[in-house]
Amino acid sequence: MSMNALELRGVQLLNAAGVQVDGDNPWDIQIHNQAFYQRVLNQGALGLGEAYMDHWWDCQRLDQFIEQVISADLEAKVQVTLWMRLKLMLYQIVNYQNQRRAFQVGEKHYDIGNHLFECMLDSRMNYTCGYWKTARDLEQAQLDKLELVAKKLMLRSGMRVLDIGCGFGALAKYLAERYDVSIVGVTISKEQCHYARKNCEGLPVEIVLQDYRHISGQFDRVVSLGMFEHVGQLNYQTYMKVVHQVLKEDGLFLLHTIGSLTSSVSTNRWIEKYIFPNGMLPSIAQIGKSIEGLFVMEDWQNFGADYDKTLMAWDKNFRQHWDELKQQYDDRFYRMWQFYLLGSAGSFRARQLQLWQIIFSRQGLRGGYQSLR
Repeated sequence: MSMNALELRGVQLLNAAGVQVDGDNPWDIQIHNQAFYQRVLNQGALGLGEAYMDHWWDCQRLDQFIEQVISADLEAKVQVTLWMRLKLMLYQIVNYQNQRRAFQVGEKHYDIGNHLFECMLDSRMNYTCGYWKTARDLEQAQLDKLELVAKKLMLRSGMRVLDIGCGFGALAKYLAERYDVSIVGVTISKEQCHYARKNCEGLPVEIVLQDYRHISGQFDRVVSLGMFEHVGQLNYQTYMKVVHQVLKEDGLFLLHTIGSLTSSVSTNRWIEKYIFPNGMLPSIAQIGKSIEGLFVMEDWQNFGADYDKTLMAWDKNFRQHWDELKQQYDDRFYRMWQFYLLGSAGSFRARQLQLWQIIFSRQGLRGGYQSLR
């Protein structure tokens, strides 16, 4: 196929998504390198993201462009190479989220600098979706999310809580201060561990640098915000068995995770390479299969549209602090981080991605569970 034909094919696909080259809409794009078309048609999401990082194209509103592309399902129309097919087969049989590789995402993503996250996140350092039901800004949305989690867990004074994937310690600190409970937080990020320990100093909070497969003890409540995305489909049942083992008979488990509309064995190739190595988003079916014989599903809430607002707020903070951050990070990082934040916002806005909060009990609560929203 000649380059002219490739360009024609690329323009036709963009037009099908309502995107024009050099158009007037904020989601229209400007192409700076004509090799853009071949790169994207051959490599899909990976080629699109890397071409953006390399200044091969630009867009006034990257989030709106991604929303248009996803809504038109353009990636399904892009060529799937033999190597991509082989890799998908490998994902079904090779455990890329094994214990040896468990700390890679911490090193690649969460350990890139606490100051970056301090500039981007709310004052409590929540790095998960906020709850925007009545909130008007990021600070309130994250506070409302913490309170929603606390209420759903039905906490009582003196309880022992396990926080799997405790991040910077925002939830652990909040629960310990407001609800008189003790917390054990587990993370695979050295930088998050260091930050969380200082953040929770003087409180009944223990932060442990540990893979979830090594957790032991007994807990009244288990909570996990934004960690299940790193577990991998070959390990979902292992994860659930660990939670089942450490959760008391009358305990509750809250799982907060990004979710996919379809069952898959891999993630977006650009996201895997640059943001979350070994990541994978679960589907309803995959979660359902993993809890069979272990848990009763008491409640399932989807507020995925709220992640769009959260990501846009993070991006605003990131851009506002860039003059300060560029002392540590270069232009390529800036474009990579923008593509991550705004591309994710567009994905949630198009409703391709979901955000679920699920409540599980071991045997079913007598009289039922009262849902909170």
